[in-house]
Amino acid sequence: MQIGILGTGTMASALAEAWAGRGHRVLVGGRSPGRAQAIAGRLGGAVRAVDPAKVAEEGDAVVVAVAWEGLGEVLALAGADAGSLAGKAVLDCTNAVDYADGLLKPSTGSAVQRVAELAPGSHVVKALHLFAGAGWLQPAPADQPVRTVAMCGDDPAALDTAAALVRDLGGVPAVIGGLEHARQLEDVAGFVMRLVATGHDPATAVPAVKPRG
Repeated sequence: MQIGILGTGTMASALAEAWAGRGHRVLVGGRSPGRAQAIAGRLGGAVRAVDPAKVAEEGDAVVVAVAWEGLGEVLALAGADAGSLAGKAVLDCTNAVDYADGLLKPSTGSAVQRVAELAPGSHVVKALHLFAGAGWLQPAPADQPVRTVAMCGDDPAALDTAAALVRDLGGVPAVIGGLEHARQLEDVAGFVMRLVATGHDPATAVPAVKPRG
């Protein structure tokens, strides 16, 4: 698969490296052409730096990995408002969280619903926002469970695409429902941040419940 990544930060770079290492071709583009070129130069032939419009045009699936404040700009550069992402699976791993207090920045709705508004016709999925990108470059420690990647979305085919990409990273996809669950899912990031800030391991704050079956 040819994966397009809108973004040139730490998360974008790590995902590009991880997917390229598993045999995918990756296109990287964002608000900083220089940073996109640096990622491609470091990672080699499977990763190409292109402008955001090319990411949208040529990516079989597109990942949005930018800061909340840059979301509108990078989607505009990709031509999303003109339908460049229509019909495509678009994975949003944006964290719209205030790092000072852990609260979501949108007063209503969610970041992924904002992506859907700015990219008409796209099939958006919320995924990959709870784990730091660099974590996907290393196998999960033997004494820890495989990483479960909670996701939500309304389009079954897009969810299947997202699930396949998560498996390629070594994660286990877990669909919790449609986009009506997006704010709930995004709020977990703030919950984790606040626990870490108070000196607690988030893994110990969730009860261990055995799944049925």
